[in-house]
Amino acid sequence: MDLRKLKTLIDLVSDSNVSELEITEAEGKVRIVKGPVVGPMMVAAPAPAPMSAAPLAASPAPTAPAAMSEAEQAVAAGHVVKSPMVGTFYASSSPEAKPFVQVGTVVKEGETICIIEAMKILNEIEADKSGTITRILVDNGQAVEYGQPLFHID
Repeated sequence: MDLRKLKTLIDLVSDSNVSELEITEAEGKVRIVKGPVVGPMMVAAPAPAPMSAAPLAASPAPTAPAAMSEAEQAVAAGHVVKSPMVGTFYASSSPEAKPFVQVGTVVKEGETICIIEAMKILNEIEADKSGTITRILVDNGQAVEYGQPLFHID
């Protein structure tokens, strides 16, 4: 299945009331499931809070700005290319090949910048904006989530 078609399907599911979509074509089968991502994380957080509410209230204040500042600075300073799917990030087409891009590489919109392997299918990820790669936010071979920042482009 074409990556653009897959992105379109993901966008359609996320913008609609449909919670699950499954499509079978000659090339394979795709299943997109929309579920609450924030819900379970918020349910787990309140459980420890009642045990020691005062110490927890004091500790998040200093740590939250430090954790948020790096991610927010990357987003605020320029454009972030996010993963369109869950899979494994690869910086090059093979282990012995040079990476598609490095920090400082000038890319054009539509140019391949990495590969994400999902369900044994290698999906070329293209730059959605022209500019210069200023940060690579994931390591080669690292598992990535849908919507996870991959690159920072200025």
